[in-house]
Amino acid sequence: MKVLKFGGTSVGSAQRIKDVAKLITGSRNIVVLSAMSGTTNSLVEISDYLYKKNPDGANEIINNLAQKYYGHIDELYASEEYKQKAKELVNTHFDKIRSFTKDLFTLFEEKVVLAQGELMSTGMMNLYLHEQGINSVLIPALDYMRTDKNAEPDPVYIREKLTKLLEENNDAEIFITQGYICRNAYGEIDNLQRGGSDYSASLIGAAVKAEEIQIWTDIDGMHNNDPRVVEHTSPVRHLHFEEAAELAYFGAKILHPTCILPAKINNIPVRLLNTMQPDAPGTLISNETEKGKIKAVAAKDNITSIKIKSGRMLLATGFLRKVFEIFENYQTPIDMVTTSEVGVSVTIDNCKHLEEIVNDLKKYGTVSVDSDMVIVCVVGDLEWDNVGFEARIVHALKDVPVRMISYGGSNYNVSLLVKADDKKRALQALSEHLFNEK
Repeated sequence: MKVLKFGGTSVGSAQRIKDVAKLITGSRNIVVLSAMSGTTNSLVEISDYLYKKNPDGANEIINNLAQKYYGHIDELYASEEYKQKAKELVNTHFDKIRSFTKDLFTLFEEKVVLAQGELMSTGMMNLYLHEQGINSVLIPALDYMRTDKNAEPDPVYIREKLTKLLEENNDAEIFITQGYICRNAYGEIDNLQRGGSDYSASLIGAAVKAEEIQIWTDIDGMHNNDPRVVEHTSPVRHLHFEEAAELAYFGAKILHPTCILPAKINNIPVRLLNTMQPDAPGTLISNETEKGKIKAVAAKDNITSIKIKSGRMLLATGFLRKVFEIFENYQTPIDMVTTSEVGVSVTIDNCKHLEEIVNDLKKYGTVSVDSDMVIVCVVGDLEWDNVGFEARIVHALKDVPVRMISYGGSNYNVSLLVKADDKKRALQALSEHLFNEK
């Protein structure tokens, strides 16, 4: 059995839903769907109005979104019977959303509102398959997908509940379920955060010991550079899980970083495919490594670097602990770290507490801050005994000022910090020297 996940753009219109239906039929798989594209953004906007106690503003967005769905329904279904069934389905969900315009609105209600997008897209797909004569079954994610008290997925619960649901519907040709949404340890409707549909697919794949997890989007696999910045990029046909995780974290938007771990642990290959070009091979992610090969480049924007310089660091114990505790106190993750005998430089992508962090760091040394920076990440099999790859990377950037270089924390990644103004030049130079040299 395979797990097939389709993102919002893949089910973003009636025609796209029809196209996806052709891709998922013919074999007995579990299909994970996101909300139709644009829906979650509208639900966030509705929630914002409700937080601001503006029910009229919320109702206007609700009505506009409902009209959009009625248009999709008229285009998707051939018979009046199924058009009526679909309208009743979406009306139930929009009535649920409208019910929150009359009462106190909190984070708990917002999570219920945000769940409605996936519930509608899966319900509509299930009805469409029934109209086509396909015996599909809707397996509600809220019946098996659960997080524990630490807001982490509960794999034992997920496996037990999902296995039972699949056994109860053993005659089904295909199973449809929601991505992103879940229940928390207290039984309340919750979610796996935005981008969590990838995570859902990976958790489901691990639970059922899937043959393969397929992530279907609107791009032909993971590219070797950012196609929005660099021309003539090409899909990477194979990545190790560690390589894919680095690229996902450092800016390759096609895959959510959290998706990787359950599949990696359970040795389930993940294939990235394109709904617009279903015959394209895409990218296969597995635990196999292509030796000695640089695979791709990615970039992470909106980075701030902080340098702490102190003579007291020389031969001192506990200095780094004190520095890192400050970031921990303000719940601010660090991306890159470089050290010398008299200083340490780190990067962060969340400046919410930057002023407080800098003030606390000044107790231990001289602090300087550089904003508007970008982390450029080079990924591949970069074992330290693979001679020469560092020279190729540095030579490619010989005309680009580099603020920091980090290597050694992973055998799959070299990270370099450059100014945002130099991002395009850096990515283009790396492509030219690493992938396009004759």
